[in-house]
Amino acid sequence: MLPNKFCTKLLIFWLLLFLVQQLRAQPVLFDQPLSPRIANYDIDVKLDTEKRMIYGKETLTWYNKTGDMVTELQFHLYWNAFRNNKSTFMIESGGRSNVDEQDWGFIEINQITLSRGEDLTKNMEYIHPDDDSEDDKTVFRLPLSSPLLPGRSIVLNIDFTAKIPQSPIARRTVAKEEYFFISQWFPKIGVYSDGKWNCHQYHRSSEFFADFGVYNVHITVPEQNIVGATGIEVEVKHNGDGTATHFYHAEDVHDFAWTTSPEFIEVTGRAQDVDIRVLLQPDHKGQTHRHLEAARVAVEYFQNWYGDYPYPNLTVVDPRRKAMTSAGMEYPTLITAGTFYGIPEGLRMVEMVIIHEFGHNFWYHLVASNEFEEAWLDEGINSYSESEIFADHYGPTGDIIDLWGIKINDQQANRAQYIAFPDLDPVVQNSWDYYSFSSYAVNSYQKPALMLTTLQNYLGKETMQQIMRTYFERWKFKHPKTQDFIDVANQVSDQDLNWFFDQALFTTAVLDYSVDRVFTRRIKEHEGYDFTLSVLEEDTTATDTTEIEINNDTISQNLAIDSISLEVDTTDTAEAREKQKMYYSGVNIRRLGDFKFPVEIELIFNNAEKIREQWDGQDLWKKFRYVKPTKLVSATVDPDNKIPIDINFTNNSRTIKKQAKGVNKLAVRFLFWMQFLLDQPEFLNLFTGMGIDM
Repeated sequence: MLPNKFCTKLLIFWLLLFLVQQLRAQPVLFDQPLSPRIANYDIDVKLDTEKRMIYGKETLTWYNKTGDMVTELQFHLYWNAFRNNKSTFMIESGGRSNVDEQDWGFIEINQITLSRGEDLTKNMEYIHPDDDSEDDKTVFRLPLSSPLLPGRSIVLNIDFTAKIPQSPIARRTVAKEEYFFISQWFPKIGVYSDGKWNCHQYHRSSEFFADFGVYNVHITVPEQNIVGATGIEVEVKHNGDGTATHFYHAEDVHDFAWTTSPEFIEVTGRAQDVDIRVLLQPDHKGQTHRHLEAARVAVEYFQNWYGDYPYPNLTVVDPRRKAMTSAGMEYPTLITAGTFYGIPEGLRMVEMVIIHEFGHNFWYHLVASNEFEEAWLDEGINSYSESEIFADHYGPTGDIIDLWGIKINDQQANRAQYIAFPDLDPVVQNSWDYYSFSSYAVNSYQKPALMLTTLQNYLGKETMQQIMRTYFERWKFKHPKTQDFIDVANQVSDQDLNWFFDQALFTTAVLDYSVDRVFTRRIKEHEGYDFTLSVLEEDTTATDTTEIEINNDTISQNLAIDSISLEVDTTDTAEAREKQKMYYSGVNIRRLGDFKFPVEIELIFNNAEKIREQWDGQDLWKKFRYVKPTKLVSATVDPDNKIPIDINFTNNSRTIKKQAKGVNKLAVRFLFWMQFLLDQPEFLNLFTGMGIDM
């Protein structure tokens, strides 16, 4: 028998050796957890490229970090949305024409067991929490044999098989010949909060909601294939049978997606402390610089403006031709772009998609709001951020389109879509409850973006950026709701902004202020009987001929009730005062919409004098009147264009003299080019890939 001290040292040695081996097997990206790590996955998946099948084994470790006893689990099976034409997704999409039988996809659970061996497969029950469609198989519940107590965890082993859908059925995930983009692909547990499961069906307009965790994923593909995925590639093992297994590890993420193709061209770069990897299609090799530069711009702006991107890397995937349903997608550390051969430099759609999709790593993957129920918290805030970055980096004019003499800004593109559907729905509601898919898109993307820009112009850019930074820092790795954003805005601005958010987010009120009427008249020299006031004579440039007939009593009343600015000549001689010409001018401002917002009015006189007036915008109308030795030339509401959420800019100004038709010509030209772009399938595909119905 060995001495006790020697045995103890030997035991310690073997324990240390065991711990070192475990640390090598489980690489660590961060010093300590950044998130609650509630849902943790170890997945081994094999891809059959010929049959478009994947075979997966998943170990899920789920922690009950609530105060409730959990009696069942609920899971998403997203690919069953593409199983047949009876799913909720397909019904909401209006079905698909010319569908080949092989285009359909699905996901099947073969077996679910507890780590101790108990088989729970027979307990599975498909449910449809959002509608009455019994044919929808995208959510199932799993009753437990005994409740999971607060603070305890459960480990499930899940064996599953799935077939990858193809266009035109597929959305977000797709198989097209040698190219595969695999997303929402594994049995994924829902979010337990507020005493219940939040696990919605897969809708046409919905995106996703999930808890943070650690992922260890082994992906087996043909040996010649290049793989890109969420997280860091730890190792590649060649199996000796024509396949290779790529091991990816990701911490503090709430989703995992991957792609593979033998044709990818791999290029790399770096932005600040982030390694950038771009997987390009061979026919897009000439756009290498554009992809890398856009990724660099995205990383640097978001880190400089909003906060730290905590992951070490970013992968940008260029989808294959005819597989654009995977374009414009966002997953932790992995995004897809979208382009076409020969796209000109002045059409910055590649840049827009990359910057937008990277932004989701902040406003969805880090600040993990519920896109099923409050899509604007991600899509709207992200569209606002995108618009601000474009204006700052590529602006001030033509920041998104600068081509053939046409200059269009990102904010103008947002307005063009918003004004088509301004008042069909409030912003905050379930994604499947909007009037139409177009209304969902406008109220999730464009309207919130314009709303936040309007708020920025009201508060000032510095205050708005502080709001965004505070919101990001306070709510990263958590699940904020709309009220949480409002609370941050109120606190940082030191104002009660509920009046603004109540109108913008929870009503269908539209904002529309107009210059309804302008006039200017010379005050005529004394004629006829003696009166205390002169008779007014209409100026030859006046636009309102009825005012010439107003009698002295009416004039006196107007002067008494309106805002008056009186300016007289200070020349010493009475003769000079008699010869001084005076003009009575006025402007009527109207509120045509229900949205009440403070506005500024600029008036310009013929001596180049400018007057700025403030109005709280609460009443239906406001009059301003002036008596001056100069004529009024024009009046403009919101002269600095600080209120982009105003649905009608054409009624924001009036002049005394009629203007030339040049503005109308420019407007027609703008509409022509917008219609031209919207008719291009490549242009539409980029927006469709982001979930925007054009």
